[in-house]
Amino acid sequence: METQELHRGRLIDHIQLVVRDIEASRKFYTAVFAALKVPIAGSGDDHFWADELFVSTADSPAAQGSLTGRHHLAFQAQDWAMVDAFHRAAMTNGGKDNGAPGGRDYHPGYYAAFVLDPDGNNIEAVYHGEAERSAPSVKITF
Repeated sequence: METQELHRGRLIDHIQLVVRDIEASRKFYTAVFAALKVPIAGSGDDHFWADELFVSTADSPAAQGSLTGRHHLAFQAQDWAMVDAFHRAAMTNGGKDNGAPGGRDYHPGYYAAFVLDPDGNNIEAVYHGEAERSAPSVKITF
């Protein structure tokens, strides 16, 4: 059998689910992540997270005050120029602006752009600033 390799952690930065009932979602995800031994963090009235999954209400600052579609998906970018290029490409190919490229208050160095895809999903490109990664990706060989 041929050896196969998968690389994870190079494209998806985080996923945000905007939910109607934060307490019902907190109960559900706390239980399923406990079964998977993944800790829940964040005890705010309008959000919580586990690893790179963020769950928030529509009125949380991270959701920009509205339900944008089924999902919020963020892609990692290598620098500000890549975030800018993502936004331009999206806008000229059927996307709708949902937050022009710029700094955000999520943490120092956070530079991102948001667009709505043709189905209303909130798609983001984010550069987290200068940082040293421990690995370019997680390599899985089987």
